Amino acid sequence: MFGLGPMELIIVFLVILLIFGAKRIPEIAQGLGKGITEFKKAAREVTNEIDTSTKVPPSAPQVKNELKEEKTTDTSSQQS
Repeated sequence: MFGLGPMELIIVFLVILLIFGAKRIPEIAQGLGKGITEFKKAAREVTNEIDTSTKVPPSAPQVKNELKEEKTTDTSSQQS
């Protein structure tokens, strides 16, 4: 873990304990945990948004060109 041995980790934890105190460490850990959770949630939402935006939408239903059909029926009825 970052090239730190067990003795170095103990020293780091003791320094953190001295700086923040025993009462503040759980609050800091809780805030850090919430921050990590929010970050993962935001990353998941961005990934989902990218996935949905890159999907090819289904083809639009074929819309009949009514004007074109009316012209063909009008010309055929005029010719008769």
